[in-house]
Amino acid sequence: MDYVQSLLAENEVIVIQTRQHWMVWAKSFLLNAILLIAIVALAVSVTFALVPLAGMAVACLAILPIGSFVRSYLIWWNEEYLVTNRRVIQAEGIVNKHVIDSSLEKVNDVVLDQSFLGRILDYGDIEILTASEGGVNKLDKIAAPVKFKTEMLNQKETLGMDEPLAARGDRRGDIPVLIAELDALRARGILTDAEFQQKKAELLSRI
Repeated sequence: MDYVQSLLAENEVIVIQTRQHWMVWAKSFLLNAILLIAIVALAVSVTFALVPLAGMAVACLAILPIGSFVRSYLIWWNEEYLVTNRRVIQAEGIVNKHVIDSSLEKVNDVVLDQSFLGRILDYGDIEILTASEGGVNKLDKIAAPVKFKTEMLNQKETLGMDEPLAARGDRRGDIPVLIAELDALRARGILTDAEFQQKKAELLSRI
């Protein structure tokens, strides 16, 4: 089982999953590629200078930029950001894992920062302001930040609909209002047709 999947509670589903933008590891790739080329050029130069053993020793240094890039890539690959129907999850770590959860019901505000280049390449920073002790959870240079933020707010609003259904569903006069609210969410694309029909059936069964 994937590590992220193991974090999910019963009936919890992933709505959107992303990572930091590819440019994060691309910088490491570029710097280490330049260093690798320099090492190879130096090794060839030393070898042609009739010092083959020294050339081989210099060539062995190529493992340093290669190892550095592999490490950077693995760190990037294992840092994931998810929005589920209940919370926002940030998981990181290659071997030792570190997970930060932000419950959607405790999210007070979401701040998105995108530079001009970020809008072109589709990356940005998101700050999640919560009512918990941590206060702020910042996601740096994530890919598709606008979509991530939108899905987060959509799920928060959908989560909020569960409370009126439970609290007011037993009062028959509120049921038509709740159905109208659900229909408005369906029209906005927050609820699917299947989800709308299911919740509508639940409400009508209480009449």
